Amino acid sequence: MIIDCHCHAGKGNGLTQPADTSAPLGRYLARAREANIDRTIIFAAFSDGYLLANREVARIIAGRPDRLLGFAFVHPVADKGRVEMMIREAVVSLGLVGIKVHRHDGRITREICEAARRYRLPVLYDVMGEVSVAEILAQEYPDVPFIIPHLGSFADDWKAQSGLIDHLVRHRNIFTDTAGVRRFDILEEAVKRAGASKILFGSDGPWLHPGVEIAKIEALGLNPEDRAAVLGGNVLRLVSRVQGFSVAA
Repeated sequence: MIIDCHCHAGKGNGLTQPADTSAPLGRYLARAREANIDRTIIFAAFSDGYLLANREVARIIAGRPDRLLGFAFVHPVADKGRVEMMIREAVVSLGLVGIKVHRHDGRITREICEAARRYRLPVLYDVMGEVSVAEILAQEYPDVPFIIPHLGSFADDWKAQSGLIDHLVRHRNIFTDTAGVRRFDILEEAVKRAGASKILFGSDGPWLHPGVEIAKIEALGLNPEDRAAVLGGNVLRLVSRVQGFSVAA
């Protein structure tokens, strides 16, 4: 099974860039089908608070439960003090299976990590190049899986991406995804040093083409077992920890 672990969906409220305006799934889903992607994990576009946005994501998933899973987006600043309530609703009522946090909104907090631990959720945290935080997260929350997307930097910061590889190697609960990684040699080095078990396929749809992003995985020339792990097995293992989760749901 091929699972794209990184895709946005729904309306944002910033109106300053595509990422905080609208993330329509129509063309993405058609492209994903052409690329033989079976399931996609979606989360909200940027917002100034994610309570309503997560509910919208759940409504989108309800319309395509055969294709979509979801993570709850949390704003470290605007959602401060209500994270526990939001994550409880996300898991118990909305059926979401992970947490998304972005440095664009603010740095990850203990409040968020404690909720992830309580509900056994993976956290996809875009650090925007601040990869050193992986050391603290790994030490403070060794039982929480942290996915640092874009190999640490969507901005094509090779220093950050190379630095994240060290954390992937040293910490069993630090993972990465392949979304938007442009320096193929660094991605290849990450697989070589950290192993395929630490790498998740992601596209950063709907703005990046999932067929283009999956081509990078094929170009790695992995053996069948490692290819299956990167393309879906690894993320499935992380979300299967969530109470009540079923891939057939």
